[in-house]
Amino acid sequence: MLLTKQLLAFRPNKMDWIFAIKTFLAGILALYVAFSLNLAYPIWAIGTVFVIANPYSGMTSSKSIYRVLGTLLGAIVSIVVTPLLINTPWLFTLFLASWVAVCLYISLLDRTPRSYVSMLAGYTAVIICYNIIYFIDTVSIFDMAIGRFMEITIGVLCSAIVTTTLFPMHIGPAVKTRVSKTFKDTKSLFHQILLDSSQLKNYNNMLAQITRDIAEIHVMAVHLSYEKSALQGMTKPLQEMLHQMTMLIANLVAMAERVKQLDLLDTAYREQLQAIHVHIADFLQDEHVIDETQLNGLPEGFDEDFARLQAMSPASQQVILGSLKMDVRHFIQNIRAIRLIWQRIQQGDASLPESVTPLTTTYPNLHRDHGVAVRGGISAFLVILLATSFWIVSGWKAGFMMAEMAAISACILTAMDNPVPALKMFIRANLYAAVIVFIYAYGIFPHVTAFWQLVVVLAPFIIYCLMLFPHPPLTGIGLPLLMGTVMGLNLQNRYSLDQVFFFDASIGTVLGPLISVYIIHLVRAMSPDITAQRILSLHYKAIRQALYLPYGVQFRIHLRSMLDRIGVLNTKVVQSEHLKKNIQLALIESSAVIDLTRLQELMNKLPAQHPILITLEDLQQLLDDYFRAKEISQASDVLKNAILEKIQALQTEAATIEQQDTVQRLNISLNNIQSSLCHVNLTATAQSAGKGA
Repeated sequence: MLLTKQLLAFRPNKMDWIFAIKTFLAGILALYVAFSLNLAYPIWAIGTVFVIANPYSGMTSSKSIYRVLGTLLGAIVSIVVTPLLINTPWLFTLFLASWVAVCLYISLLDRTPRSYVSMLAGYTAVIICYNIIYFIDTVSIFDMAIGRFMEITIGVLCSAIVTTTLFPMHIGPAVKTRVSKTFKDTKSLFHQILLDSSQLKNYNNMLAQITRDIAEIHVMAVHLSYEKSALQGMTKPLQEMLHQMTMLIANLVAMAERVKQLDLLDTAYREQLQAIHVHIADFLQDEHVIDETQLNGLPEGFDEDFARLQAMSPASQQVILGSLKMDVRHFIQNIRAIRLIWQRIQQGDASLPESVTPLTTTYPNLHRDHGVAVRGGISAFLVILLATSFWIVSGWKAGFMMAEMAAISACILTAMDNPVPALKMFIRANLYAAVIVFIYAYGIFPHVTAFWQLVVVLAPFIIYCLMLFPHPPLTGIGLPLLMGTVMGLNLQNRYSLDQVFFFDASIGTVLGPLISVYIIHLVRAMSPDITAQRILSLHYKAIRQALYLPYGVQFRIHLRSMLDRIGVLNTKVVQSEHLKKNIQLALIESSAVIDLTRLQELMNKLPAQHPILITLEDLQQLLDDYFRAKEISQASDVLKNAILEKIQALQTEAATIEQQDTVQRLNISLNNIQSSLCHVNLTATAQSAGKGA
C-alpha cells in the first residue's frame, strides 16, 4: 500500500528524464549490436546496461569494469569445472554451492564497490553452468561461456559510450560538495561546543551525521578514477584525508565531554572561553594557502588565553581545563592538516604533507563483520543446494531457472541486516513482470515486424522504470520489475515464445527467490538491534586491545577502525532505547581510548621500581576485565566500582611523581577514563579530578 502511494506520488524531474532516456538509448544500442552479431541471448546485453545504470558516469564506468571482471572469472570457473563434474550432479552442486558461498563471503567483507566482482563471479558461474546443462544438446560449454561474456561486454561498452558522451554527470562535483558540507558541519559543531552549551545534549546527532557522511564519501571516492572530473585520480589522497577527518571526531567528542563537566561545576569560565573562541575562529577563518612548515601553528596568544582561563577558575576545574586545552590544540592542528590535504587534492597534487602519517593500508583496517559474512555464505550454500536438489530430484526441465534465480536472490541483497523484506519486494516485482511479459508477448509483439517498432513499444515501460532508479525508495521495485520483464521477454533475432516454457520459467522465477527468503530468514536475517549489539561487542573488544597499544601509527589506525565502526552503528535503525544509549556512549568511549595509551606511555617512562606502577597495572587489568564483561553483555557495577576506587588511589599516589607535567597528564587521563569510559556522574568526576590535582 505504501509503495502504491509512493508510485502515485512520484513526479520525475528533469535529471530523471535525462538519466532514463540516456540509459534507454544505451540499452537499445546494446540490443541492436547483439542482434547484429547474432548472439544467442541479446537480453544479457541490454540487461547489463540496466543493472549497471547510475546517474553518475564514474559509478557506471567502475561498475562496468567490476561486472566484466566478475563475469570473466565466473566464465573461467564454469569452463574449467563443467567438463569435470557434469556427469556427477551432486558433486557439481556441492562445488557450485561452495563457490558461491566463498565468493559471497569475500564480497561481504569488502565494503567498497569492488565487492561486486566476487559476488558476480559466484552467481555468474551458476548461471552459465546451469544454462550449459539445459542446452547441452545444442550449445558447447565454451560457446556458452564466451557468449555470455561477449553479451555483457557489449552492454558495458554501450553504456560507457552513451553515459560519457551524452550529458555526462560526474561524481567529482558531488564529492566536492559533500566534503565542503562535512567541513562546514565540523566547524559548526566546534563553534557550538565552545559557545552554546545548551545544545550539547544533541551533539551526538550531529556527530552521527558527520560519521555517516565520511563513510559515504569514502565509498564515492572509489569511483573517481573512472571518470574525467577535476578530482580524477584523487581516490587515495581523498580517502586518506577522510581517515584524518575521523580523528577530528574524537577531538570534538572529547571537547564536548569536558565542557559538560565544566558546566556542571561552574559556568563562570564561559566568558573567557568565548574570548578564546574568537581568537581561534579568526585563526581558522583565514583562507590563505597553508604552509606545510606551519601546520602546527596556533592562534597568537593561545597559551596565554588558557593561562588566564585557568587562573580565574577554581581548583576543581583545573585538570578538566588542561584536558580541554589539549583537545582544542589537537583539533586546530588536525583541521589545518586536513585543509592542506584538501587544497592539494583540488590542485591535482596527490602527495601528503610529510608531517601527516598516512593511515591507509594495503587492506584498510576498517570494520568488517565476519559473522555476517559467514552467515551470508552459509545461507547462499543452503539455498543453492536446496534449489538444485529439487531440480535434480524432480526432473523438472525448467527447474534450472528456479535454481538460477535462487542463486541470484541469495546474493544480491545479503549485505542488508534483514534482506527478507527486500526479497519479498523482489518476488512481487517478478510477479508483476510475468504479467507484463504476457501482455507484450501475446498482445503487442505479434504486431511488431521491425526493430524500430520494438524500440517504440518498449520505450514507455523501460523509461518509466529507469526514472525510478535514482530514488532509493523506488529502486527496489523499479530494478527487479525492469530486469524481470527484459529477461522474461528473451528477445532474439528469430523470436518465438514457447507457452509451456514461459509459464514454467515464470513459476521458476518466483519459486527460486521464495527458497532464498525461507533460508535467509532462518540463517542470515538479523534485526538492526541484533546487528548493533554484535557491533558493540566488537567495539568493547577494540577498547581492550587499545589498552596495550603504544601511541603511534598502529594506534591511530586502530582508532580509525573504531570510529568507522561507530559510523556503521549510526546507520542501524535500532528500536531498543538501551541500545540507542549504548551507541551514543560508544562514540564517547572511542574519544577516550587515547588516554589508555597515555597510561601505557606513562608506565614506560616511570622507573621500574616506582610504587605507582603496580596500581597502574591493576587499573589496566580491571579495565580489561570490565570491557571483556561488556563484550559478552555481563558487565557489573562491582567491576566499575573497583575501577573508580583504583582511579582515586592513583590520584592520591600521583603526588609521589616529581615531574609536574607527568602528574598533570596522569590526572587528565584518569579524569577522562572515569568520565568517558566509565560514564560516572560528571559532577563527581570533576570534583574527584580537582582533588587529584
